[in-house]
Amino acid sequence: MSSSVVASRPSPFALWVMAIRPRTLSLSAVPVLVGTAVAWCGEGRINWIAIPLALLAAMAIQICSNLYNDVADHERGADGPDRLGPLRVTAAGLLSPSQMKRGAAVCSGLATLAGVGLVYMGGWPILILGLASLAAAWAYTGGPVPIAYTPLGELFVMIFFGLGAVVGTTWLHVGAITVAATAAGIAIGCFGSAVLLVNNYRDAAADARAGRRTLAIVAGRRLTPWLYAVMMMLPFLLLPVFDHALLKGGHAWLAFGACPLALLMVWRFFREAPGPAFNRLLGQTAQVQLAYGVLLSVGLAL
Repeated sequence: MSSSVVASRPSPFALWVMAIRPRTLSLSAVPVLVGTAVAWCGEGRINWIAIPLALLAAMAIQICSNLYNDVADHERGADGPDRLGPLRVTAAGLLSPSQMKRGAAVCSGLATLAGVGLVYMGGWPILILGLASLAAAWAYTGGPVPIAYTPLGELFVMIFFGLGAVVGTTWLHVGAITVAATAAGIAIGCFGSAVLLVNNYRDAAADARAGRRTLAIVAGRRLTPWLYAVMMMLPFLLLPVFDHALLKGGHAWLAFGACPLALLMVWRFFREAPGPAFNRLLGQTAQVQLAYGVLLSVGLAL
């Protein structure tokens, strides 16, 4: 190996940071924040010990899914030279499949350890949610029919990074499933699904050649931008639900502050052709969810 190649190789720490995909890790943190805010506004109760454990479990499951997705796609030959998305460390030969699988196992272990405490506090509903989340993390790109190779990817994101995460967090605080938590779960899940839709729309041509049938491929270029628009706008249409569902009120309308950013993302999705520009759009879609979640949480906490 030449000295120039050695010099250009990222450090081990930088490689693992690249592998866990930090630009979208907020997708697992925001639901915990929002679920906590819903519990506080509705019941005035917060289980402070549950917050760090829920954050650890949620983020560990997302990282586990990202690592396993990276190596599974490489082993299936899905990350070819025509890939338009960010560099994948396994396909680039920067980390071996065995290293990535060990990393995924460590994250799964961390999620399980945090989950033990959460199950102690939340009982069997949290146990079911945790086991289902770990199974979905594996099934996303594992098994004979990976979720990522079907049109169901966005639905699973809605369920596990939206409804399950928000409602599960609220349950840990108040021991109940509420209308407000369900509405918040749908809203947050819409943004998470939109992030995946950007990814799949960008990669539609390469994915089709690899045998995938993602939602972006099934919907086609005419319908997919409209699906993205619905996913980005529905969370704002759900905001009035909080005023009716939460007896103690709050200021959920503050989340409308993220609406101009969401509209800008929709405008760009319609105007830009699928390609490398969508890498930036993907990260910014996650940032819209972060802005919405923070503003909604602040409004509910007031």
